[in-house]
Amino acid sequence: MAEVILTNDNFEAEVLNSDIPVIVDFFATWCGPCKMLAPIIEELSEELAGKVKVCKLDIDENRKLALKYYVASVPTVALFKDGKPAAVSIGFRPKEDLLEALGLA
Repeated sequence: MAEVILTNDNFEAEVLNSDIPVIVDFFATWCGPCKMLAPIIEELSEELAGKVKVCKLDIDENRKLALKYYVASVPTVALFKDGKPAAVSIGFRPKEDLLEALGLA
């Protein structure tokens, strides 16, 4: 399952109203560490399919959401449960470290 691309228009439906936990990768196209993290996010979308929804949000195209969730640096990966942020990881981390930081290990 591919990652869901988030926008200001679909964030509420895809993340806040999701029946399962949601990983949101807040990224920027110009960000080197974001590019390094992208394959890990893609792997997680396949491995966690049906258990956790994996989404990507470009902070430059969706500044309002980046500000709302206090994204000051990228990559920032947040786990949302029941419509609320439950865990956050800032910066590049290897897959195992990222899963541990999000409480999914």
